[in-house]
Amino acid sequence: MKLLHDVRLMFSANMIHSLKSPIFIFINMFQPLMYLILYMPLLGGLGSVPGFTDGNTANVFIPGLLVMQAIFGCAFVGFPLIDEIRSGVIQRYLVTPVSRSAIILGKVLRDVVVLLAQCILITLVALPFGLTLNPAGFALSLVLYVLIGAIMACLSYSFALIYKVKDALAPTLNTITLPVSLLSGIFLPLALAPLWLQYLAKINPFSYGVNATRDLFVGNFQSINIPLGFIIISIMSIIIFYWCLQSLKKMTT
Repeated sequence: MKLLHDVRLMFSANMIHSLKSPIFIFINMFQPLMYLILYMPLLGGLGSVPGFTDGNTANVFIPGLLVMQAIFGCAFVGFPLIDEIRSGVIQRYLVTPVSRSAIILGKVLRDVVVLLAQCILITLVALPFGLTLNPAGFALSLVLYVLIGAIMACLSYSFALIYKVKDALAPTLNTITLPVSLLSGIFLPLALAPLWLQYLAKINPFSYGVNATRDLFVGNFQSINIPLGFIIISIMSIIIFYWCLQSLKKMTT
């Protein structure tokens, strides 16, 4: 199938480019590791408050931390795309027979592969801090992290294709990532928040992803949060990808 062939070619080209500077893959993990090492110990006395499963703060904090990594780790991938636009790389792709969808999918696939490696490494580092997880649930949670990362990557690429300048891209992404991360309950359960904040968080799709991954980590497969999280995040990923694709196609008009 031509699309799969084109995606493989674009993914290989983008992945090879990333592997030329692998240090940036690990630098991107610095912030979540600092939260893990320096912030999580402060939660030790909160095991008896609402929202913490069986008093295990690690099983509440780490899934949220990985969602934060998916949001912030993929939110700023649009900056290299602006460099490619300025240098004419994207324009050269657009005059080739390669599928427009493959141009985006190849980049997003590279981004989520890097994200997967980062999430697995962060989880391994978290095990000595008291994290316990259900293997099947963790595997499913990785799918959610991939979808969240894909949403943020496509969002970043969309704005990069629209603005084509970094000065406008940075404040836009910061304006988006800060409220969606704070309203998703990544650090503390939203059960601790006042009712008005809980209601406000319900309009944030990522809050459903956080709730779903927390239930998956402990193997609570009967929770309604799991299918709800997958449905909402999947629908959003399709919508944002379509918008990103349309933004790319407008470059040819």
